[in-house]
Amino acid sequence: MKRYGIRVTLPEGDPMRAPHLLGDGWEQFRWYDSAQARDRAFEDMQRQLPNYRKGDVISQVLEKVEG
Repeated sequence: MKRYGIRVTLPEGDPMRAPHLLGDGWEQFRWYDSAQARDRAFEDMQRQLPNYRKGDVISQVLEKVEG
């Protein structure tokens, strides 16, 4: 069965990439049963979260993957 995912990493220079925090190699995957479900989640993950302060920006790099 094919899986459709989203790979989440941190951008270059992000303070959370420091060795004592998440480190350079940190990544996270979220998997979905269909490309449509993945695409909906991808769009949702790109929007600004309501609990962030004005001016704050989500620091993440999203990439669609298949496995």
